[in-house]
Amino acid sequence: MTASSGELNCRVKPGSAHFVRDLALITVGSVVMGLAYDLFLIPYQIVPGGLGGISMIINHFFGTPVGVVIVLLNIPLFIIGIRTMGRGYGLRSLLGLAISSGFIDFFLYIVPVRPATSNPILATIFGGIVLGVGLGLVFRGGGSTGGSDIIGQLIARTSNFSTGTAILIVDAVIISAAGVCFRNVESALYGFVTLYMSTRAIDLVLEGLSYTRAMFIVSDRGPEIAAAITSRMNRGATLLQGIGAYTNESRPMVYCVMARREVGAIRDLVREIAPGAFITITDVYEVLGEGFRPRA
Repeated sequence: MTASSGELNCRVKPGSAHFVRDLALITVGSVVMGLAYDLFLIPYQIVPGGLGGISMIINHFFGTPVGVVIVLLNIPLFIIGIRTMGRGYGLRSLLGLAISSGFIDFFLYIVPVRPATSNPILATIFGGIVLGVGLGLVFRGGGSTGGSDIIGQLIARTSNFSTGTAILIVDAVIISAAGVCFRNVESALYGFVTLYMSTRAIDLVLEGLSYTRAMFIVSDRGPEIAAAITSRMNRGATLLQGIGAYTNESRPMVYCVMARREVGAIRDLVREIAPGAFITITDVYEVLGEGFRPRA
């Protein structure tokens, strides 16, 4: 199971401080991925999708090393990926693939680790979380582990599916096939849970927790609301002019970004001034500018 890597490649020259940092992220992420497979997934035949899932199915029938098979299956995909998406796709993706696959077999055969739990449900949940954290670190380092992201991008180029949808379809087919091959429906169900948990963990590593909120306020008393937010809450606000699609009437809209703890106070302030105001509150994952701290 992987995420789209086309947007993750960084064009940083090898030898720079950024490259060293990215290499460290890819290496640490690969170690975490290897532990996820060997501590949680492989012992309970929980397939997370992707070529790692196919390798686990092949391992079930022939006992082949999971990491080695992942590399072999990725070779033709990388050739196709480089030809269709450019050479910039290749270096860090190959690096991520080699290191992550190597650590899967390292913890399976060279320095064997015992399963972290005897409960398959816990293995499903924590396997997905740990795998997602590892993948997220690899992606933050500009790397990739190949697999279904390449297949997904190729499908998206030749169909009406988006890349994300295509990747999801590929992973769903692989997980379902694992349930058939293992003759265990629960194995497939565990795999879908793992896929979901790993996806959420990847998002958390890449985007972090939302620490701010954005509020859109539509009201005829927009200027008064903006002034109150500025004076009473010491927060900046922006006045925008909107046009209602149904009424075709012009109406002011206030846009304001705030800390999570300030949402309730500003919402109450708006209701005090304009009880009938239309309010939309959304998560904001990063704010650059005065009054807010940037992400690391």
